[in-house]
Amino acid sequence: MSNFLLGLDIGSSSIKASLLETETGKVIFSAISPEQEMEIRSDHPGWAEQDPDTWWHHIKEAIAKVRKNVKIHPGDIGAIGISYQMHGLVLVDKNHDVLRPSIIWCDSRSVEIGARAFDSIGEDLCLGHMLNSPGNFTASKLKWVKENEPEVYDKVYKFMLPGDYIAMKLTGDIRTTASGLSEGILWDFKEKGLSSLVMNQYGLNKDHVPELVSTFSVQGRVSAIAAQELGLSEGIPVGYRAGDQPNNAFSLNVLNAGEVAATAGTSGVVYGIIEDANYDPKSRVNTFVHVNHRPENPKYGVLLCINGTGIQNSWLKHNTGDDDYPEMNKLASDIPVGSNGLYTFPFGNGAERVLGNIDIGGSTYGLNFNRHTRGHMLRSAQEGIVFALRFGFDIIKDMGMEINIVRAGEANMFLSPIFREGFVNTNNVVVELYNTDGSQGAARAAGVGAGLYRNFDEAFQGLQVKNRYEPDQKLVDQYEEKYQEWLIILNQKIL
Repeated sequence: MSNFLLGLDIGSSSIKASLLETETGKVIFSAISPEQEMEIRSDHPGWAEQDPDTWWHHIKEAIAKVRKNVKIHPGDIGAIGISYQMHGLVLVDKNHDVLRPSIIWCDSRSVEIGARAFDSIGEDLCLGHMLNSPGNFTASKLKWVKENEPEVYDKVYKFMLPGDYIAMKLTGDIRTTASGLSEGILWDFKEKGLSSLVMNQYGLNKDHVPELVSTFSVQGRVSAIAAQELGLSEGIPVGYRAGDQPNNAFSLNVLNAGEVAATAGTSGVVYGIIEDANYDPKSRVNTFVHVNHRPENPKYGVLLCINGTGIQNSWLKHNTGDDDYPEMNKLASDIPVGSNGLYTFPFGNGAERVLGNIDIGGSTYGLNFNRHTRGHMLRSAQEGIVFALRFGFDIIKDMGMEINIVRAGEANMFLSPIFREGFVNTNNVVVELYNTDGSQGAARAAGVGAGLYRNFDEAFQGLQVKNRYEPDQKLVDQYEEKYQEWLIILNQKIL
């Protein structure tokens, strides 16, 4: 067995690389690049773009940090796994050169395109086959390029998701997965293949679709060019790729029906597993192919996403005093539940699927200059994130999923006592925090895909619950009262 596994997590804020010891599952070293958040370009309202070459640059930087701090032979790395920001669009020409900046997950320019397609295909047919509206997902973004930048579209050789692009840079091969196509609303769940309904509706070219590979498999091997750029050995297998939320679920061993994962980074996500191909009629939460799905043993992931979670907390950090997060949490902890009537709506990061793909912006309600302080604003912001997630929780429960325990990595906003308290008691769930993250999950999964682990149980060696938090009925009642007040105001905004 090879000694190490390398996991890459391509986020919109940063790139993380983690080196795991194969035999024990222990993290040897992790590195992030850049130290500050990567830029998201927004040349027009609702736009969000990043340069894919920037991701590759920071992958090289992160791997260089790992190699500097851990003296290993590059040939000791047995496999590489990739986790990536979902729903993005990358376009390349025949030379594999990028044709335009990537239109990333929180870009909302194609909302109307998706809405028109949903009406044209028909609600019953669309939901019955794709389990989702085309919405603002990858297929609709590609249609936007076709309509608005025909000179770019004419040069397209392949379209990809961000993780497909990174795999291409590593191996030279352009491939994708069923899980990836489903996140772009390009997978027909009834036909179990590429969606001809969406492809025909948008007039897209099937020749532009990457080759399909299994999520856990040898999907390619590190090329001589990439090996030289990264300081790795040629021929290392890329054994796995998955969107960040299915991968987050995998990293937490969330693989079976009824199990639920959460994350609260730039965006806030709850992702639960079901075995029946179910959907929300309004597509406010979305159903995708999960990483361990097989036709004979189906597994689907129901994803709730709130765009403006950690990014709102970051905005407050940089625009209202620039304290570090522990100090912000301390100020917030001095304020009672409900923030003395100050209510925050964390929807300032583009169109929100959970609100029906509308963009109501971020806002604060009830601000009183004589009563409220910075501490109130900080607490209200975290409560607003929790309340927005509760709004989505209720939609998932209406689909028939019972949520009792939520697993998450001990990272990002789950490090905040205020956020944890609010999340646990507003949703009345137990939260278990684990010693893992997306890059570690990708490394473990690569071991499965490359055959270095015989099964998932072997892959989860070293995965441990670090902390467990249970609801307090008194706090459950307090948060429920404040949530209902928040909900009344939200409904006035969206109706």
